Parts: sequence; structure tokens; C-alpha cells
Amino acid sequence: MNRERNRTALVTGANRGIGLETVRQLDLAGLEVVLAARDLTRGRAAARGLNSPRIRVEELDVTDAKSVAACADRLADDEVEVDVLVNNAGIYPTVSFFSLDEDVMRRALDVNLMGAFHTCQTFCPGMAQRGYGRVVNVSSGLGALTENVPSPAAYGISKAALNALTLVVAAAVPQSVKVNAVCPGWVRTHMGGRGAPTSVEDGADTVTWLARLPDSGPTGGFFRNRRRIDW
Repeated sequence: MNRERNRTALVTGANRGIGLETVRQLDLAGLEVVLAARDLTRGRAAARGLNSPRIRVEELDVTDAKSVAACADRLADDEVEVDVLVNNAGIYPTVSFFSLDEDVMRRALDVNLMGAFHTCQTFCPGMAQRGYGRVVNVSSGLGALTENVPSPAAYGISKAALNALTLVVAAAVPQSVKVNAVCPGWVRTHMGGRGAPTSVEDGADTVTWLARLPDSGPTGGFFRNRRRIDW
């Protein structure tokens, strides 16, 4: 039997785009997958389109610690252990810095940074205790300090902070738990737009690769097209 059939992945923001494609690819790889979405109705509709008995839908608002805890409790009640966490939920505000109001900035940080903070604090201790885990934070080259000034302002700053969180969590868990960030590129999704050069399948490829790393795989890195890139 494929060992991965015993693994369960939870993907946030998974009712469309890269998140949904990640669910599809992980399901095809034989993992049990929790499709987590803020809107349960949309999550269920997305899961019906994939039509797999290995996909479970959960309501999860990553900005709300109580919602994350409630989801974890429901999974625990059903004896579901999260081995792989894909922090995909995100928003893309494009307002320039001097037009940026505090509410937009806080919302970007709440979703893009605090969402991963909540889920990592909730699910990573169990991974460490069981001696296996994979965490993939879906970031962006637009948050890379060495490539450019993080931009657009709220988005870039929040993704730079997500990259920092990746390093912090990687240092806080044992080597058996691999924690990495990924830049999927400019992808043809609702967020990326129809003119983006990268297909959603290719955009999710490095995400699912990191989610299935072998025990000898890297941790504490930032990747694009399965290659390490600078922070």
C-alpha cells in the first residue's frame, strides 16, 4: 500500500484556484485531504467537482483563532490527524502605500500572516509529537526582500512577514517536520487573472512537491519551480 494513504493534508482557502488544485493533486497522490474553506457551501461545491471519497470539507476562517480551534476539535473527534498543512488562504490588495488605509493593511496581515500563525500553532505541535509533518506556506516573490521592495504594499509586507514566520516555525519544530514557503508564480486564477502566464496545475506543482517531501527533504527554505530562491 502507498504509505501516503495514511497521511492527511489540510489545505486552507481551498475552494478555488491554487488551493483547489493542490487538493486535487494531493488526492491523486493518495493522501486523505481536508478541503478547508471559509464558506462551507462553496467548499462543498468545490469538493463535489473533484468527486473523491478521500476529500473531507471543513469550514475554516483562518483569521479567527476560534474557528481554527473548532475545526481542529472536529477533526480530533473523528480521529483525524493533520500530517500536512498547506497555508494557501490569502488576499491580494493592490492599493499603493500612500492610498492604503489601516483596515486594508490589517486585513492583509490577518489573512496572509495571522492565518498561518493560527494554523501552525494549532496543528504543528501534533506533527512534532508524532514525528512527521509537512508545512507549506504559499507566499510570493513579491514579498522577497532580496528581489525587490515588497509590493504591492500590504500584500508584499504580509508575504515578507509570512516568510519570516516560515523560518521561525521551522526552527521551533524538529527536523522531522519540514516547514517551507513557496512562490507559485503568476498563476491564472481568480486572483492572478486570465493573463497570467502560469497554469494553475503548474502553480500548484511546487506546493504539492513540498507537501510530499521525503524525510531527507529541505526545511526552512523558499522555493519556486522546485528550486530554492532567496528570501
